[in-house]
Amino acid sequence: MATRHSPIAQTGVKIDEGLRQYMLRVYNLMAMAIGVTGLVAYFVAANPALMQTIALGPMKWVLFAAVLGLGFMAPRLILGGSPATAQMAFWTYAICWGALIAPMLYIYTGASVARAFFITSATFAGMSFYGYTTKRDLAPMGRFLVMATIGILVAIIANIFIQSSGFDFILSLIVVLVFSAMTAYETQQIKESYYAGDSAGTQNAKAIFGAFLLYGSFVTLFIWILHLVGVTRGE
Repeated sequence: MATRHSPIAQTGVKIDEGLRQYMLRVYNLMAMAIGVTGLVAYFVAANPALMQTIALGPMKWVLFAAVLGLGFMAPRLILGGSPATAQMAFWTYAICWGALIAPMLYIYTGASVARAFFITSATFAGMSFYGYTTKRDLAPMGRFLVMATIGILVAIIANIFIQSSGFDFILSLIVVLVFSAMTAYETQQIKESYYAGDSAGTQNAKAIFGAFLLYGSFVTLFIWILHLVGVTRGE
């Protein structure tokens, strides 16, 4: 006798398969953006004149402003713009980050960078997996994490003038904790956004936006973990 599957079961299987494909697209886009950032950072580091221009001149502030501006405008550019605008905003973000962090990566030994990348990858994978699988609603964390991120930005700017090593260490720990939680929260929100059942075009935009969010959290974790565990050249 042939086994008859209920429409509800078939719908559940279709949703699960669709969700897996959707999340795979998000993670693949994020991984490609990380690759682009790495290539840009390597290119800048291989050109001392260009790296000095970024590290010692006003260019670093231009790149910093571009990263902040794109982060602030991302919902409108990616979710509310055309597919071309969404792609341009996403890849410009990755390129700006690569140019911005190149001088910093040059300061640390290759072993330190590799170690920080491994720790970041493990932390990100664990927190993203938790956000994907947990039944707990992480939405209440959202407002706190946004406020914490604003506070971190203010603290970073303040420490430029304070130059306190103790404060810098504490700030690094706070950033790692906050963005680890942010990774879990964002992953759950990205997963939930799939169930909205929008058109294919909207789903593509949401996948790009999800990759944008997770990429930003990954890079931020990497920078501050490197700051904690990195060994500078010549030490």
